[in-house]
Amino acid sequence: MNVGTHSAGPRTAAAAIAALTLAGLLGACSSGDSGSSGSSGSTDAGAGSGGVVKLEFWGWAPGYEQSVALFNQSHPGIQVTFAKTASGAKGGYTKMLTAAKAGNAPCLAQVGYETLPSFAAAGALTDIAKYTAETKPQFADWTWKQVTIAGQTYGIPVDTAPMALIYRKDLFAKYGITAPPVTWEEYAADAAKVHAADPNVYLGNFGNDAYNYAGLAWQAGANWFGTSGEQWQVTLDSPANQKVAGYWQALLDQKLLKTDPSFEAAHFGDLTNGTVLSDVNAVWATPIIASSVKEGAGQWAVAPMPVWDAAKPVYGNDGGSATAVLKGCGHAKEAAEFATWMSTDAASVGNLVKVTGIYPAATSGLSHPALAQPDPFYGGQTVFDVFKAETAHINTDWQWGPTMTQTATDLGDGLGRAGTGGTTLPGVLAAVRTKTVAGMKQQGLSVSGG
Repeated sequence: MNVGTHSAGPRTAAAAIAALTLAGLLGACSSGDSGSSGSSGSTDAGAGSGGVVKLEFWGWAPGYEQSVALFNQSHPGIQVTFAKTASGAKGGYTKMLTAAKAGNAPCLAQVGYETLPSFAAAGALTDIAKYTAETKPQFADWTWKQVTIAGQTYGIPVDTAPMALIYRKDLFAKYGITAPPVTWEEYAADAAKVHAADPNVYLGNFGNDAYNYAGLAWQAGANWFGTSGEQWQVTLDSPANQKVAGYWQALLDQKLLKTDPSFEAAHFGDLTNGTVLSDVNAVWATPIIASSVKEGAGQWAVAPMPVWDAAKPVYGNDGGSATAVLKGCGHAKEAAEFATWMSTDAASVGNLVKVTGIYPAATSGLSHPALAQPDPFYGGQTVFDVFKAETAHINTDWQWGPTMTQTATDLGDGLGRAGTGGTTLPGVLAAVRTKTVAGMKQQGLSVSGG
């Protein structure tokens, strides 16, 4: 597969099917126009004295508030208030959808690419395509497709999320690992080596983060969704997915991985005390680890994610968000202006790189000086160099399905049970596929197979 180009066919076709099937819902997504003084029930204020447009923005990422402040300083005619919510998976998305349904949603919201199709299917978004014709060329094709469904554009891309191996150099050396593993075969061998030397120590952790696992599948070309004719296909348990599941299941069966819940205190504690030596995670996890792990500053480093074939390296992507415009926004033009500015303005991008740990989606951001800064926690390494090199080898044909909120919840639960031995990963994938198909059919979507 040529990972340097993007084939628009599967994603565009799938999005079109979703839009056509839910035409009534999606038609509501295009409501709102900058010419109005505010939409009924919207939490965003109309233009007050002096013509100031006031917009509200919900999100959870660190650094967003600082970018909002920078915008407000330079745009006296548009003022944005940032309200911090729980992360999407921990209630933020539910709050946004509830507000959109009630007619009192903010104009702007942080929404992951994986969840945007679900918001579209729920009729919770506003089409800003007519305000973004000049914006589109500022982004790589595949990132723009993450915010566009059936010709309607629902937000502006903020970042991508290439994955890497984040590890302790000194502890690797202690256990005889002279270089970070290049392939997954080497990773398994190193995991066995470390655990044989000390049964209480593990090379890595297998958590319950569905989107981290998606990045592993993404890397392997193990797509979860596709289309055939006018039907969705759900391929969570395809042979390619079974290959990925079988690899990790073998490591779990051999007790070679720790199984802490992702991003919780136990996981960070194990990274701190040397029980777990590395983490396969996205670019945005590098500042989280730096702020959450209290030991080994200067000894941590970032290496490319292990690959299946060293001669033809392909890497995974775990995340990426858009600044979406929600249903009922009475100032869609101004909302689009802010969202574009946040992703492309040099000062904003510099802030988001430093504080949020993003890898910019805007092509102009890829040469930002902030990406060239050495990181003391990572021994003075310029960590973004690793992600920059990987980006050209990310499979950009991956597409998300229209019910990812449910799929991710079911998969996360299954990953947690597999980690404790309550089930197996191949079984989890089959069960999640069955539930996903049922959920899609409940929404009126046409799905092949059962």
